[in-house]
Amino acid sequence: MPGGGGDTGATVDVATVDVVVIGAGQAGLSAAYHLRRRGFAPYRPGDGGGPGTGGFVVLDAGAAPGGAWAHRSPSLRMATVHGFHDLPDAELPPPDPGAPAREVVPGYFAAYEARHALPVVRPVVVHAVRAESEHPDARLLVETDRGVWSTRALINATGTWTRPFLPHYPGRFAGRQLHYADYRGPEEFAGRRVLVVGGGASAIQVLSEVAAVGGTVWATRSEPVYHEGPFTPEYGRAVVAEVEERVRQGLPVRSVVSVTGLGPSVAYRQAEELGALHRRPMFDRLTEHGAVWGEEEVPVDAIVWATGFRPEVGHLAPLGLRSPGGGIALTGTRATADLRVHLVGYGPSASTIGANRAGRAAVNDLVKLLGDPERAPVPA
Repeated sequence: MPGGGGDTGATVDVATVDVVVIGAGQAGLSAAYHLRRRGFAPYRPGDGGGPGTGGFVVLDAGAAPGGAWAHRSPSLRMATVHGFHDLPDAELPPPDPGAPAREVVPGYFAAYEARHALPVVRPVVVHAVRAESEHPDARLLVETDRGVWSTRALINATGTWTRPFLPHYPGRFAGRQLHYADYRGPEEFAGRRVLVVGGGASAIQVLSEVAAVGGTVWATRSEPVYHEGPFTPEYGRAVVAEVEERVRQGLPVRSVVSVTGLGPSVAYRQAEELGALHRRPMFDRLTEHGAVWGEEEVPVDAIVWATGFRPEVGHLAPLGLRSPGGGIALTGTRATADLRVHLVGYGPSASTIGANRAGRAAVNDLVKLLGDPERAPVPA
């Protein structure tokens, strides 16, 4: 799909800006919008594609807009999306419930980039972020496959999609295995028996689809959490507070979705109607033809690991942000160990509504750190 505000010009050698945003998914676009509204000038390439100037730039690894949504299964329809919140100042037009989410959301993101004239440069792969010196006010160097960017501050919005988590279990299975990130719909499993591992919304989607064309076995590490009743603002705040506390302590993050529990979604109702929600505890080991619980071996043809993702933050390693607890401690959205670095779409803001709020909060905090920029013209 055409890249609304994207730029695929010549390689940038060195460029200097005030803020680099890494990632153009929901959190990154929200942050970019608020940077624009607060007066940061959008980056513009120099003559001949050389180093340019500007207040901020968004570096995105994708070849086109859409972030992780562009890589979701074609079978994920807007009717079965596990919640979606509009980007700031741009309502998502009511979509066809049967339309693939991987087409609708990237199209919406592309239009958003263009409408707000956001300086998204793609495709750019960030390899590392390091400080120019040990001085706390030193600039940060963002090293990419298209040169180095020098910046006063960083907003990291790289999400989790590129780091699928596959747990290790004893034994060896000879059949088809794939993580949810590689799941492309139920067609290849027609008439087959599939073991679905995981207790979140992704597992429910797979169960609701595969059970309609084949057999399913569902296994989770712990008893699934079911949320009865409406998702009220009070409940939402309690959930976010639980995740936020772990992040504040620098512990490995839990996703907001993992804490909210399973609700009465379209996919959940479909899986329930198909009789696919009979959960087993985790198996003891794998065999060549299936999985074993105690003395019972259950043969299956394939395994789908809907076991979640981990934050994509390896490029931040040179900054030494990790705490002894194993995670990156945050104060709000700011890395507790470095005033220059904010993480959005991480921990408590890893949801579409949380990402929007985090983008605004990060920009407000950076304005306090960097000072008000010279105001740039804002599109009508």
